[in-house]
Amino acid sequence: MHKRLFLLICLAAAGLFAFKGFEDNKYFEIIKNLEIFTNAYKEINHSYVDELDPGKLMRTGMDAMLGGLDPFTNYISETDIEGYRYLYEGRYNAVGAGARKMGEWVVISEIFENSPAHKSGLKVGDAIVSIDGQNAKGRSENDVLAFLRGVPGTRIDLVVRRPGESKDQRITLERGEIEAQNVPHQGIVADGIGYINLSTFTRDAGENVANALQELKRKFPGLKGVILDLRDNGGGLLNEAVNVSNVFLPRSEFIVSTKGKVPEWDRSFKTLHNAVDDTLPVVVLINKMSASASEIVSGSLQDLDRAVLLGQRSYGKGLVQNTKDVGYNAKIKLTTAKYYIPSGRCIQAARYKNGEPVDIPDIERAPFKTRNGRPVLDGGGVKPDVLLPHDTATGMVRALLEQYLIFDYVTQWTLRHTGIDSIETFAFTDWDDFTRFVQGKNFVYQSAAEQKLQELQALATAESLPLAAEIRALETKIKAERKGELERSKARIIHEIEQEIVGRFFFQRGKVRKKLKNDPEVDEAVRLLLDRAKYQAILAGKG
Repeated sequence: MHKRLFLLICLAAAGLFAFKGFEDNKYFEIIKNLEIFTNAYKEINHSYVDELDPGKLMRTGMDAMLGGLDPFTNYISETDIEGYRYLYEGRYNAVGAGARKMGEWVVISEIFENSPAHKSGLKVGDAIVSIDGQNAKGRSENDVLAFLRGVPGTRIDLVVRRPGESKDQRITLERGEIEAQNVPHQGIVADGIGYINLSTFTRDAGENVANALQELKRKFPGLKGVILDLRDNGGGLLNEAVNVSNVFLPRSEFIVSTKGKVPEWDRSFKTLHNAVDDTLPVVVLINKMSASASEIVSGSLQDLDRAVLLGQRSYGKGLVQNTKDVGYNAKIKLTTAKYYIPSGRCIQAARYKNGEPVDIPDIERAPFKTRNGRPVLDGGGVKPDVLLPHDTATGMVRALLEQYLIFDYVTQWTLRHTGIDSIETFAFTDWDDFTRFVQGKNFVYQSAAEQKLQELQALATAESLPLAAEIRALETKIKAERKGELERSKARIIHEIEQEIVGRFFFQRGKVRKKLKNDPEVDEAVRLLLDRAKYQAILAGKG
């Protein structure tokens, strides 16, 4: 009797689902393709010639499926959860150190101030030889960082190989909850002009920016303006974007709304408190790596004509992600909505190539207006009111950075120097020593011109074109030009060396302060804030 009843229920459910499938072909397509996928998975697992890891196979399929949507929708396995907490919440359980794979070893690349790593004596440049007795040679950066994470209060034993030391060292650390410092520096950069650096929108970002501005106003009563630096800030928590905007905007000001497929999930966000100062002139610095929450703050301040934006067009990430549990402590980080800022525009890039947004011509972007009637465009990020060329590390400088030659040189330099007297006044003067260091290393650098010439040579060979003599002549000329490139890049290389040296002794806050001494974008922001007429003309749409 029970079996017959169960069978009748199953048949009724199947009939209902079939009816729904015919009523809405989308649901039929879902069940059909799920069945196809399941059957294919079973056949591959059963019959493929080599042994397979079912979890790895499914992960590949999951990543491919989600990768076809947008770069920000992805699968977070149980082993990824700790890394996810740090990336999106700004806190994690570990030792407070960053690491990079350099050759066969994972090497400590950054120490967070007052972290367990800092207190234990771990140093930047230390190569991790073993973790709790397990050999770390050949392991990936992610593998080593996963080993370092764990429950606060638990201990971890490291063996590290320190440059300049003849024996490996054993270091014991106690894990703790590490929270990223989101305002590493605030101060005065010129007569009456304040500066606040916000590195990430983690917990309490709004409160920390508010405290920084209040401190500047208390110490310097005649404050004429403030620079909010959001360059290279990849975003973070949405509520903190609203809170940071609230520092400069009054209560009940609309900042952002989220709109998606499910109307019940749509939300609008307004400022909840009185501003710290809603009249002080503000310049916001952004660049191509300013994303998400950075774009909400900069875009809303632009839409409401509260600040002048200066720099380069931002990244273009106007998407809302939510995590959904999918079983076995795994999650999907899923795009569920888009951000819309006060003018009504969406900042999301509409096109991607290799996971990166592609610039959309202004003619293809929909026009909107700020509160004062200034034209602004949607799609592809936030365009600054004052566009500046981006000072990127290109050519030989990029190669030196990517091959860790500047990093390795500074590690050797710090073995001979126990400290520096002042962040602001420190100047690197050992240029000849650095060039000798580079010459003694296996430095491989191919300029863009050499790469194109190599492509031409391959094409000429493939098509039997008689261009050998011309190609050799070009090759000789390019090599002659390249000989002087290290010297021509001297100023930028020294800038990178100084940043790295200061970071070894004064951590992230030191790097930020040192950069301010040679920062043309900050200088331009200062000039604009001191020229009140020009500042007001830009906000009025007349600049």
